[in-house]
Amino acid sequence: MNKAAIILAAGAGTRMKSALPKVLHKIAGLPMLGHVVAALRGAGVERIVVVTAPSGQPVRDYAHQLGCQSAVQEQQLGTGHAAASAAAALADFSGLLLVVNGDMPLVSAAVIEDVIAAQSRTGLALLACNFADPAHYGRVLRTPDGYLDRIVEYKDANAEERRITLCNGGCYAADARSFFRWAGALRNDNAQKEYYLTDVPGLAKTEGTQCSLAFADEVAVMGVNSRAELADAENKMQTRLRNAAMTAGVTLTAPETVFFSHDTKLENDVEVEPFVVFAPGVTVRAGARIRSHCHLEGAEVAGGAIIGPFARLRPGTSIGEGAHIGNFVEVKNSRIDKGAKANHLTYLGDANIGAGANIGAGTITCNYDGFTKARTEIGAGAFIGSDTALVAPVKVGPGAITAAGSVITADVSPDALAIARGTQSEKRGWAAAFRARKKSERK
Repeated sequence: MNKAAIILAAGAGTRMKSALPKVLHKIAGLPMLGHVVAALRGAGVERIVVVTAPSGQPVRDYAHQLGCQSAVQEQQLGTGHAAASAAAALADFSGLLLVVNGDMPLVSAAVIEDVIAAQSRTGLALLACNFADPAHYGRVLRTPDGYLDRIVEYKDANAEERRITLCNGGCYAADARSFFRWAGALRNDNAQKEYYLTDVPGLAKTEGTQCSLAFADEVAVMGVNSRAELADAENKMQTRLRNAAMTAGVTLTAPETVFFSHDTKLENDVEVEPFVVFAPGVTVRAGARIRSHCHLEGAEVAGGAIIGPFARLRPGTSIGEGAHIGNFVEVKNSRIDKGAKANHLTYLGDANIGAGANIGAGTITCNYDGFTKARTEIGAGAFIGSDTALVAPVKVGPGAITAAGSVITADVSPDALAIARGTQSEKRGWAAAFRARKKSERK
């Protein structure tokens, strides 16, 4: 069956107090809208329309980056009106249609699949959830046989209805043609004078279509409307990602101190010490060890490598098997081959470091002249003395050695010793005379 979805992302998000549209705020390094799109794609939804406000060009731009269409809700007249705004974009579509809120970053493909399965039973389905604190969610009232009777928005609910804990989970599924017919018949005779999506099941019922219910836990359906809720969602997502990593065979010494991105890939027998941050685009292969207080982004670490403590891997970095990147070492857009070591106080940017090479403390690659970036190449088995500055573009041949304190501006031949520093001179007795003169000046 063909599947399409409408994502509602036209809300103003005023409680976020941000110039950034609400659905573009990130959870685990990915905008909330990206999480919803990923869940839908995971459930086999091929076509997605994101409904935005007229001012939501950044949301439309991001939606298009994700391969989605967009539609504009010209006036903020409620959720039902927002969903109906996608009708023109889906005029040629026939099949199953899902409607999902754009601020549900913890919704999963499995939850979407449950809603689709519920829809197949009656032709219409709603996602529901029992909340420990239902707050201002719309309340779900059921028939004796377990179908949806009606949904009451919190603002329109009486005291008894507000005591109900089963609430609207923010996801619907229906035949597309039927849904748009029902959405087009919505009325705004309510306290807010808005067209409620929650009235669609009632219209369907008048045609003899019952609304089935699918159920999820409150983490999966939680919405985000404030910075505090954003932080809460981040915390819950991190708990999910940490548990998934440990289930897959990763050792987290102190799980609550490790932070993942949505796309972090850690293979089994990776060990992660406390206070590590994985920004987007990181892969760590089996048996590697990430020591405390490291930050990794856009990097790949091979098996058996040791990173840190206090190391930073920036985008474009590839660390080879068994390589060591030690404390206060930063690596950017560089390839560190098998067994190479940079253990202390070093910057390696735009460099290729050969297998088994040793990079001494205080080494830097001078890769940027204010206009262009150039590469440094260090051959296999080379030894770079402490406090060496390598002015790119430059090559150090295999097995070569640079003397400590050198500024290397020309290529170094294989197995050569390169010395590029001033000649040391000595004035005997100068220090004692200097001290004596200074003491006499104080009298």
